[in-house]
Amino acid sequence: MTESFTGRFSAGLAGYGERPCIEFAGRWFTGRDIADRAAALSAALRAAGVADDAPVGLVVRNRLPHAAAIAGFLAAGRAVSMIYSFQSPEAIAADVQALGLSAIVADEQDWTDPVRVAVARAGSAGIAIALQSPVVLAVAGLERRDPSRHHTPAEPGVALHILTSGTTGPPKRTAIRTEVLARTVFSVTAGERSAEDAPPDFAYWQFGGIGVCQLIAGLYNGRRIAMLERFTVPDWVDIVRRHRIARAGVQPAVIRMLLDADVPRADLASLEFLISASGPLDPETRDEFERRYAVPIRLAYGATEFAGSLCAWTPEMVREFGARKRDSVGRALPDTQLRIVDPDTGAECAVGQQGLLEAKVAPIGPDWIRTTDIASIDADGFVTLQGRADGAINRGGFKVLPETVRRVLISHPAVRDACVVGVPDPRLGQVPFAAFEVAPGAQRPTDDELADLVRRALPVYTVPVAFAAVDALPRNPALKVSLPAVAALYRG
Repeated sequence: MTESFTGRFSAGLAGYGERPCIEFAGRWFTGRDIADRAAALSAALRAAGVADDAPVGLVVRNRLPHAAAIAGFLAAGRAVSMIYSFQSPEAIAADVQALGLSAIVADEQDWTDPVRVAVARAGSAGIAIALQSPVVLAVAGLERRDPSRHHTPAEPGVALHILTSGTTGPPKRTAIRTEVLARTVFSVTAGERSAEDAPPDFAYWQFGGIGVCQLIAGLYNGRRIAMLERFTVPDWVDIVRRHRIARAGVQPAVIRMLLDADVPRADLASLEFLISASGPLDPETRDEFERRYAVPIRLAYGATEFAGSLCAWTPEMVREFGARKRDSVGRALPDTQLRIVDPDTGAECAVGQQGLLEAKVAPIGPDWIRTTDIASIDADGFVTLQGRADGAINRGGFKVLPETVRRVLISHPAVRDACVVGVPDPRLGQVPFAAFEVAPGAQRPTDDELADLVRRALPVYTVPVAFAAVDALPRNPALKVSLPAVAALYRG
């Protein structure tokens, strides 16, 4: 099955030929362009003494050279470990040292002195990639792998090591087996194949993490792909408008940004629906967007460790249940079993009861995998998320769910968005602290006003001990609020 997926992916990549494959920085690159870049990188690694089956590291950016590298590695069956580029040079260097790989591939700008030193210490080869010629170049002083050094060998069946977004702490690296990539493709496309003249797939989520799934699915299916290095409202809207994009997956923050930018309704007229994933979307924002643009939003759920989605809405489900269950993320995919368990005992919960979500995904293995998400499953099999268990605050023995408090805070007309985190307390262990954005044109609400709002809606132990108003909540490149960065705002 491993060879089968690799062969099919390789055939899909070769099938583009001179047809457009990826649009980046205002230019279409053909399948031949992508294949030539991948071949040049493969030749450079071979010249550096790196075995064809040796895993390599990629300091990844959402740029054309990096997309071509990922495509080439998958087509050749070479495993690649993602290294986030948005870290400091010292943090990248630490990753390089810890991974101990035969070679590191990175954009020219990421070959800083700390990274060069780390690669030399590891005895790895260094390869620079670029958009302009020369597109592949050995890094001076790192032209060859040191054959006397031990480097991490290939793990049988592993295609990728991708990273979590690092919302709650340092990003974690997850191994994705080649045979699981077939479900990645299915979960992204829901099994649908589009016509050749259909709008391109839209890829802008970070390739170092679950965003690489969109790239893989598009190339596997021979789709054109419109790619952004990073999200900005003007660039995102430009692609939707020019290519008449019909559907796209977005983070909840994107929906709020589109509303705040007051994007003309005509610019989004091609959208049939949006899929909101990677975090909670508050109903008020969803309602406001659907009223203004007449574009439905469907909720979705996936995770890095599953290399794609666990749940989905099909057109048939939307017709039958859409209005009644709009707060659900849909039903389990055909290869997935889901259940809700008590976090303390592990016993399976009754229908409709909240607990921790567990999943058993056939291509991954026979075991139940516990997530950190609190959810419930109703009698019709629809899953509704209630928040993350790993963000729960233990305030002297009382459990505080941050998302529940956040929902109350954003009900205040002057609060645009908010985040609630636990901060240390010498007596109670942890206490809740809230940071919030003031709505444009609104007067900052007082701390007492916000505390009273929470006190009237929830138990007194959920009331944050302090509040901080910020121009913008700190977000990582995945557009998720960084909880450690919010906690660092606490001055108690």
